[in-house]
This record gives sequence, C-alpha cells and structure tokens, in this order.
Amino acid sequence: GDIELFCRERAKSGAQAPLVAITGTNGKSTTTALTAHLLATSGKRVALGGNIGKSVLDLEPFAPDLIYVIELSSFQIDLSPSLKPDAAALLNITPDHLDRHGKLHDYARIKAQVFAKLGQGATAVIGVDDQPSRAIADALSGSFAVKRIAVGRAVETGVWAKDGVLHEMDGGAELARAGLAGIGSLRGAHNWQNAAVAYALARSQGLAPAAIAQGLKSFAGLAHRMEQVARRGKVLFVNDSKATNADAAGKALASFTDIYWIIGGRPKEGGLAGLEPFFPRIARAYLIGEAAEAFARQLGGTVAHKHCGTLDQAVAAAAADAGSSGAREPVVLLSPACASYDQFANFEKRGEAFRDIVMGLDGAESVQGRAA
Repeated sequence: GDIELFCRERAKSGAQAPLVAITGTNGKSTTTALTAHLLATSGKRVALGGNIGKSVLDLEPFAPDLIYVIELSSFQIDLSPSLKPDAAALLNITPDHLDRHGKLHDYARIKAQVFAKLGQGATAVIGVDDQPSRAIADALSGSFAVKRIAVGRAVETGVWAKDGVLHEMDGGAELARAGLAGIGSLRGAHNWQNAAVAYALARSQGLAPAAIAQGLKSFAGLAHRMEQVARRGKVLFVNDSKATNADAAGKALASFTDIYWIIGGRPKEGGLAGLEPFFPRIARAYLIGEAAEAFARQLGGTVAHKHCGTLDQAVAAAAADAGSSGAREPVVLLSPACASYDQFANFEKRGEAFRDIVMGLDGAESVQGRAA
C-alpha cells in the first residue's frame, strides 16, 4: 500500500523527517487535523495526509524540518510492516471492521502494531478509557516514552481531561494545564480525549504548553462533525452528518441540551439502541428517510417526534419549534444515526444540503469556524 511505500522511501532517504502516526476507532481525523494545526500555528512545517486529505505519496519531499502527521486506519497499519514513527497515538478501540479482522482481539492486535517499531526517544500516546487499549498500554515496554490519556480520571504520566480542562502529568506531578472552555470545536468529552492526544503529540515534537493552549483556541474543527453552521436569533444550527450510527450520534447528544434533533436515513443495525440516557436532552425529534417508522417506534412516548420525510421539511419544522421555545440556546442538530444513501450520495452531500437549507432561512447568520 501507499503507507508502506512511503515508510520505505522515508527510511531510504536518510532525511530524519519526523513522523507522527495516529490511529483509533473513533476521533482519528479530528485528532490528526488538530495535531497538525497545533504544530503549524507554532511555526512548524507540517505535511498532513494518509487516511485524511492527501495520499502520503503526494506530500512534500522528505526534509528534517518537515513533520509528517499521518492518519492511519487498521487496514493501512496491517499493510505497513516498515512503519516506524517518532510518535504514535492510539485513541481508542471499539468493535469496528470485525467483518475483516474477525475478532476484537485481532482488531486490537493490528491497532497495537502502530507502536511495534518505536525506537529510542520516540513517544507512544495511548488512550486508556477502554479495556483493549488499556491492555495494550500495560504491555508496552521499550526505550520510548509512554503517555497515557484518560477522560474523567487522573493518569500518572500523560494527559487527562476533566470538565473541559487538560492536565499534563509526569510521575504524578502536574506540569501544565490547558482549558477547552469556550472552544466550540472541542465541545464534549469525546473531543476532550482528541485534544488530550493532540496535546501529548505536540509536546513530543517540542511544543511548549503555552503554544499548545493558544493553538487549541483557533482550531476550527472538521466539516460535518458537530460543525457549527449558523445562528438564527438564539437558535444554534449544528451539522453532525458524519454521525451515521447511534454511537456517533450519542457523542453529539451528550454535548448539548434543549436539542431539536433531526434523525433518519438508511438505518444501521440496532437503530437508536443505547441512546435512551440522552432522551431527556431532546425537546423534539424530526424523522426523515427510511428509518422514520422504526425510529418512531423506538422513541415511543418518551420523546416527542414528528414525521417530516425530507431534510428541508425537518429543518423548517425544527427551526420554527426551536425559535419559539423558552430555552436559552436551543440547538437544531442534524445527527442522523443513519447512513445517507436513501436520499443522498454520502454523508458529505447530506451535510452540505443541511448547510444550504439553514443558510436559506430568513435571519440565519453564518458562524465563523467549523465545529460547535
């Protein structure tokens, strides 16, 4: 594959070009983009690619002052035995791609290979909030540094996050803090994990805590991932079209209250199962696409809902209801928990349609920056 070719050419070049590799089931793209952003805003030369943006073979030529920040899928890691990064991160492991890898144990084993060739002076950054990743962290040993990442509980060495604050730790002592409050693109506990990993990776490349804290504030986020589209009076419109299953939608629901939730499309197995704890946050749901009938049954009498059929009708209804609500900041949230293929070519087209419909509403004002 292209990653393996890239790694071989990098080794042959002798240019000592730093390589930062990032993997995980969820959050890879945001963390990769954020890491590149932190490095670039501090004045470093950065090449971003892999599973995000450009193919690695289309990136700038190797140079000692050019840091390659690469997102890697499990497939790419599996096909890249020559991968030898200077810093590697594993965010998390949850069941995914088991159609290819067979068992969670095999999937985790492939993810762990991102650390296989770390050498002296390298850094391993690993989330320890799930059991498979924690087991990998416990088994890591070598001449490289290991930085653990956790949300809600302290780590001895690494970065942990609680209540929107990152804490950098070394041997149980706190070295620095960085606040995420007010940074819309890093809202929610899942984004605190992303930010903590990016912080640790940026530190591994020599950035000072103050430079990282400053860079976090200007991160715009990625399109279709809790993307803040517009405000209309007190109402905030958020495009989370990338949420194609219940687990992903749950992360957005956990990040807001007073939600006017647009859901539906081509349903995944299980539908809305697991989202019940978030139902009290939902003022009303607006159902579209093939999943509408099934979702109506799952919501039952617990969440008020309306059959809208199409995205434009759902946006109109949700905008009207949110605008007349008594909430301080009601949120019209497209987080469909479904694939898009019944009505749109892909989740990007669905998100773009939402954006266009919202911006067509009277009084809608575009919001600078991307994520909510």
